[in-house]
Amino acid sequence: MKLEIVFIGLLGLLLGSTSADTNISVDNDNNSQGGTQRVSINNDHNVANVDNDNGWDGSWNSIWDFNNGFVATRIFAKKTCIVHKINKNVVPSIQDFERLSKNKPNVHTGPSPKSQRYMIDPQNIKDLAQFGTPIETMCKGLPTYKAQEVQGQSFLFFSGPCFSANILLIFDISYCGETIA
Repeated sequence: MKLEIVFIGLLGLLLGSTSADTNISVDNDNNSQGGTQRVSINNDHNVANVDNDNGWDGSWNSIWDFNNGFVATRIFAKKTCIVHKINKNVVPSIQDFERLSKNKPNVHTGPSPKSQRYMIDPQNIKDLAQFGTPIETMCKGLPTYKAQEVQGQSFLFFSGPCFSANILLIFDISYCGETIA
């Protein structure tokens, strides 16, 4: 199947490449999760927003706050938020988000996306302000948990529930733990 990319439009006024509000809409019908993904980038605040709309069970929203160095993913079906640090060795810079979304690899012939796996700490976070205003606003009123990246073979032995978020075929994130069961 051929991967189709449809740009619905750039929204907002582009004043310059470093201080513009850039909105990208990407139809990602053939990703592993289906549905549609949209990326909105606010270069003024160094924040990217990724929406994955795929019905109730597969929909999620993710805020990437590059100023504070955190990501929060809201899983709609679980009514929960998961927060973790941005791994700058894997995650592209905010300046690269637009370029990568326009030049996505082909799902069948391109390289596999980079993967990150996280274990969720089951302790509910009470102080969301420590993660910055965008994340605090998105997760306010929801059970929110912090996740730690797991590398190496220790993750291979985990048999519990996981939630996977594939971001524009650029990288794949798995959140695992009892809080998403």
